[in-house]
Amino acid sequence: MKVLASTGKEEIAIVYILEMDNGELVECVESLQPPIPRHEKWVLLVSTMFGCPIGCKMCDAGGFYHGKPSKSEILCQIDFLVRKHYPDGKIPCKQFKIQFARMGEPSLNPAVLDVLDELPFLYNTPGLMPSISTVAPASAGRFFERLLTIKQERYTGGHFQFQFSIHTTDAKQRDEIIPVKKWSFHQIADYGKRFFAPGDRKITLNFALAQGNSINPRVLLDHFDPDIFLIKITPLNPTYRAADNQLISYIDLCQAEDGSSNRYMVVDALRAADYEVIVSIGELEENQIGSNCGQYLRTHLSASSPLPEGYTYAIQTK
Repeated sequence: MKVLASTGKEEIAIVYILEMDNGELVECVESLQPPIPRHEKWVLLVSTMFGCPIGCKMCDAGGFYHGKPSKSEILCQIDFLVRKHYPDGKIPCKQFKIQFARMGEPSLNPAVLDVLDELPFLYNTPGLMPSISTVAPASAGRFFERLLTIKQERYTGGHFQFQFSIHTTDAKQRDEIIPVKKWSFHQIADYGKRFFAPGDRKITLNFALAQGNSINPRVLLDHFDPDIFLIKITPLNPTYRAADNQLISYIDLCQAEDGSSNRYMVVDALRAADYEVIVSIGELEENQIGSNCGQYLRTHLSASSPLPEGYTYAIQTK
């Protein structure tokens, strides 16, 4: 493995483009959440595919699909980021979060499960908390069954974060945003009831919400128990695919940046339905770095014209 390029800064986030021994490229990220210091919370994002076959309408990682990294190729990304700061493998972070979410749909690569099964034994890290975010492809049933077993054996008591990215409660809109056959809300809810145990973190229903896309609390209540599921609403990050598909974020990043109103009718309606709701707005400078969800440096490098809202940091080649 070798580092081909990177961008960002230590106190926020750094994105790395890595070349594996077989010549395939992946991206991985290390990030902080200022003003929280690294010893309190450190987040890694690793790729689970060489590209992604799903093609979600807002995600620049769709395309470039060239297959699935092996267990060792996923662990190689993690170890590269870990040893950069902690050469002895002792990670003193109270929360050491590894998101299998930089590039690729994790449930389509069984090697992710092998990594999860082995991770607790690789480093001295009591704060380890893996995070899986999935669109719930219909073909991934065997993955989810084994994931349930691994979570029950390795990650009890709130040491695992699980998220379904659904983006809208309207079935037609969901099919347009996530153009792959996937679990119904009924199937997601049934699995969530099996996955959740006392002491666990609630399962997240994530909405990267575009203007015009629906979140209907009544639809959610028909399927998802507020005692098991929480709602996370995130901005639609500036990506080339979002621009091409004329998607505009429901969360106003300008308001978030200047500290003005962050009250949204949909949030109030969801809370009135007894859901815990998180409006998750990270460090906005990550958009310029290209380290946020859905952003992908290789798309930027091959673009014919720049995206003024994102990817504005200089990329350093090695």
